[in-house]
Amino acid sequence: MAFFQEPPALGNQYAGDRVLRSYLSRALPPEVLREIQPALQSMGELGGGALYQQQLADRLNQPALTQWDAWGRRIDRVEVSPLWKVAAGIAVEAGLVAVPYERAHGEHSRVHQFALAHLFHPSTDVYTCPLAMSDGAARTLLAYADAPLRERAVPRLTSRDPARAWTSGQWMTERTGGSDVGASETVARTDRGARFRLHGTKWFTSATTAEMALTLARPEGNPPGGRGLALFYVETREEGGALAPGLSVNRLKDKLGTRKVPTAELTLDGVPAVAVHGTSDGVRNIVPMLAVTRTWNAVAAVSGMRRGLALARDYAARRLAFGARLSDKPLHLDTLAGVQAEYEGAFQLAFRAVELLGREEAEVAGPRERELLRLVTPLAKLTTARQAIAAASETLECFGGAGYVEDTGLPVLLRDAQVLSIWEGTTNVLALDALRACAAGDALSACADEVDALCAEARAGELPRVGRAAVEAVAHARAWLARANAAGPAAVEAGARRFALTLGRALETALLARHAQWSLANEGDGRAAAAAVRLARNGVDLMNDGDSVDDGAASAAAAALANDTPI
Repeated sequence: MAFFQEPPALGNQYAGDRVLRSYLSRALPPEVLREIQPALQSMGELGGGALYQQQLADRLNQPALTQWDAWGRRIDRVEVSPLWKVAAGIAVEAGLVAVPYERAHGEHSRVHQFALAHLFHPSTDVYTCPLAMSDGAARTLLAYADAPLRERAVPRLTSRDPARAWTSGQWMTERTGGSDVGASETVARTDRGARFRLHGTKWFTSATTAEMALTLARPEGNPPGGRGLALFYVETREEGGALAPGLSVNRLKDKLGTRKVPTAELTLDGVPAVAVHGTSDGVRNIVPMLAVTRTWNAVAAVSGMRRGLALARDYAARRLAFGARLSDKPLHLDTLAGVQAEYEGAFQLAFRAVELLGREEAEVAGPRERELLRLVTPLAKLTTARQAIAAASETLECFGGAGYVEDTGLPVLLRDAQVLSIWEGTTNVLALDALRACAAGDALSACADEVDALCAEARAGELPRVGRAAVEAVAHARAWLARANAAGPAAVEAGARRFALTLGRALETALLARHAQWSLANEGDGRAAAAAVRLARNGVDLMNDGDSVDDGAASAAAAALANDTPI
């Protein structure tokens, strides 16, 4: 009889995720965990059951743009996939945006929200993209908009009623560039009262089906650069559902991954808009949005890592090769152990960013924690994104050829992971943001104090050695920054990525060591400790003592290598 390989299967993803359950047991008061556990169980069942099966069945469906109706009218209607329609209803009813604004659990509301998102994300083909932007828009409007605008939009963005709920888009990127938003060419012309009309092209707009968007434009007469931009609120549809006047969809983007996300190129030809907070400093005014969306990015990264591991682990128990199951092969086990350690560290860092965000919003964070949040947010985003891409590649390899074949549903793990290091700022852009956080206040000292305090709690077995690796990495990074600052801005910029990744990995190692100590004491479980040891062995300190601080020689060598020119 011919052999047919059994495919990997998933069970309840909450019940099966030791890392999530252990973390919640430590981080949440028992009464809060008891209250939210049924919702987590339900989302875990959906994520590993019906929703996952629909995701597999929906594999070939993508958004479709119909620009003209049968009678020649321009309609620009975008139809999303069946999976996305189902995911939209689940997300609204589960409160995936609503939870932190309802604040039923105070400072723990963000942990509740992102635990749900962690379980929801992998089976929805990145429906978390519009959720992240809606969450970021709600927070931005609450921070800056006047009462009429807040009262119109925020209740819809945070609604649990599918018939009333809105999502938000985010229109920042233009042909002039992505992160360099100060080069924006979109012009805002006064219309009447507080209204404007926007004119320009937005080259990359995610979740084009959203009912509203926040966007940047330059009011006529404003100076060039970021200071001359203003933040605007746009409603993308009229009451009957037609696109807003002056708004047209040029095309949907053909992307490497996130193919279910309807990302479009838009022309704005007099689109009505309202200034959110004055007519300048728009880049500064989007900071609350970025704090939220970058946190979503980090949680999506660890969620994707967890899905790859769950599938690879189940497959290893089913796959026979060379006379034994993969789950009995020492080399295969060592490979998965390395990925698991990266996942556990990434998880702890992402949810530390979540905790700090929740504490700030609940107004219980002290000055030191607010400093730390400003640094941890970019560190979590950039570090977990790089880990997620590497983990997706490694877990696909665990399936051999099947991991490279589209109809197994596996390659999407890698294709969708790649966006994590690009969306909301590339690794290099986030590294520079981390440097700005260090320069603007006392964030670096707060980070060092955090690592010291966490590692002081890690006392069992090999955990003190793990802690020392984290503490020494931070000290090395701080010493390098002092030397680089003395050498000049070019020296600092050239080493920014290694500096940021070292801080990110040091925080992960320290957070995981602290959690491992707790798990040993309260759960009698040594797996987190084993993961901490492995994470430290994978490498914490990525600094190089010669990083661009030796009178320019290293910078010259890097330029020659990058441009392949003679030295």
